Amino acid sequence: MIIIVRILFLLFVKNGRITARNSRETPAKAMIILGSGGHTAEMLRIVKHMNYENYTPRIYVCASTDKISIEKVKDIEGKQNDYKIIKITRSREVGQSYISSVWTTVIATLEAGSLLWFEKPELLLCNGPGTCVPLCIIALVFKIFYVLNITTVFIESFCRVKTFSLTGKILYYLVDHVIVRWPCLNKSLYNKVYSS
Repeated sequence: MIIIVRILFLLFVKNGRITARNSRETPAKAMIILGSGGHTAEMLRIVKHMNYENYTPRIYVCASTDKISIEKVKDIEGKQNDYKIIKITRSREVGQSYISSVWTTVIATLEAGSLLWFEKPELLLCNGPGTCVPLCIIALVFKIFYVLNITTVFIESFCRVKTFSLTGKILYYLVDHVIVRWPCLNKSLYNKVYSS
């Protein structure tokens, strides 16, 4: 019964509003999930403007088949040495059948649980696509059972002007905060949504 109440609280009662907090004395350990292609480019544009002193170490997570994102991270980080890159299985590759993606999603979810358990990030920052879904699901499960308290933030892709992506529709109910770029996505229905 307690678990059910906790789940309902996290999903429906807690409205996800960002509140002012006392400034931190220590930096937050940030896990940054990279999609691929345009998703990686959008996320790295955001990371480029982060104050690295406030977010260290930085852990970049990308799909094991994504070689380009790794090179882009190395370019943006330059001579910084307080980051690392970790590869995980992608839930579903482009063109992969939905039937076979069930197995890869299970593998990705198991890897996500292990990754979050050992790394223990304080912030999980993602913008899709499906690579981030298993990590956000496990982060929520850890939060429900008081294992880890990871703040999860989903940033909807810039190209989503009127409707949420499939990842956005799924993660809206699982993450702490959702950020959109276009005001028409910021409907009163969505109480966790913030326009940037």
